Amino acid sequence: SFSFRSKKVRAKCIITAPTWFIFINCYDLCMKKYIAEAFGTFVLTLVVALSLVNSFPISTPILAVLTVGLFVYAFWHISGGHINPAVTVGLWSINKINNNEALKYIIAQFLGAGVACYVFYLINNGADVSLVSNNSFAVGFAELLGMLFYGFFIAAIVYGKTPNHFHGLLIAGALLLGIAVSSLLGSNGLINPAVALGVGSFNMMYLLSPLIGSILGMQLYKYLDN
Repeated sequence: SFSFRSKKVRAKCIITAPTWFIFINCYDLCMKKYIAEAFGTFVLTLVVALSLVNSFPISTPILAVLTVGLFVYAFWHISGGHINPAVTVGLWSINKINNNEALKYIIAQFLGAGVACYVFYLINNGADVSLVSNNSFAVGFAELLGMLFYGFFIAAIVYGKTPNHFHGLLIAGALLLGIAVSSLLGSNGLINPAVALGVGSFNMMYLLSPLIGSILGMQLYKYLDN
């Protein structure tokens, strides 16, 4: 009787051990995605904030573009390198990320931006960026259009229409285009709700307009590609 039960226990362990191993691996992979998104957004927000209050030979948009491009190359195989809630929402709208994962990505991104805001506060002796945050429809349209262009080219990449080794470069170029368009139209050229929160330029226009613009841009590419 003892021998029979021991075999059952051993058999059960053999069955459940791989299950636990798969579960732990999946959990570890998921956590890496969220940590990557939080860290990437943290660095991007901190770089933008520091560049806005200090003189540096390279302008803020170029620093933001370089940062995003580098993180796309670093994190493409881990999380996709969104580091922008608007990008995540746009990809969700074209079924490239599910509801649960999109929500966790967005939480991680805002957490990263929030930590960057706090670190900047400590570094800058309690002073903030003091970026003017206009809540007008003109600003909303500028952020929407800039993000529409950015999202359009991201969709081209995720649909596999561009070479893999150019992903970081293409996303950086698309971001620069989006920032340029939104800035020239009168906004702060952020097109990233998490960064807007981190640099004190957070209102309904800087939150909703990039989300809508990203959905429109990616849906437009999806329509044209089909």
